Amino acid sequence: MDKRITLIGSKIAKTGNEFIYCGVLEECSECRFKKICHDGLIVGKRYRIVSVRSAKHPCIAYGDGVKVIEVEPSNNFTILIESKKALEGLTLSHSDIQCNNILCKYYNLCHSEGMPEKYKIMELHEKIKCPKGNSLIKATVSTIN
Repeated sequence: MDKRITLIGSKIAKTGNEFIYCGVLEECSECRFKKICHDGLIVGKRYRIVSVRSAKHPCIAYGDGVKVIEVEPSNNFTILIESKKALEGLTLSHSDIQCNNILCKYYNLCHSEGMPEKYKIMELHEKIKCPKGNSLIKATVSTIN
């Protein structure tokens, strides 16, 4: 795995959490931790926290400070896919479910940020009762490199 050391806000620094790296903030330009915080991370890529160290450091961007974490690229995602495309082992090009109901409890699974262009369906889970009537299944998918 391609593990890296970086920093993240103390409140969200928990093993297993995932985040999408959005790039260097203006507030980071003069920070002494800028290099460790940003070097080696790719904008738009999703990372999973694999370990958290206890030391806390000050940070202008995160008012509550930051912690040192070890991350690895997140290659598995849980998303919703159309039932007609739900076949384990199938490789698909990603497209969000066509829905604009941002209050739906499934919205983030239908519109997953940081998704790769192509993925392979690794495991199918339960059928979802979509409020709009779409026929959907929850699936674990993996990045195709």
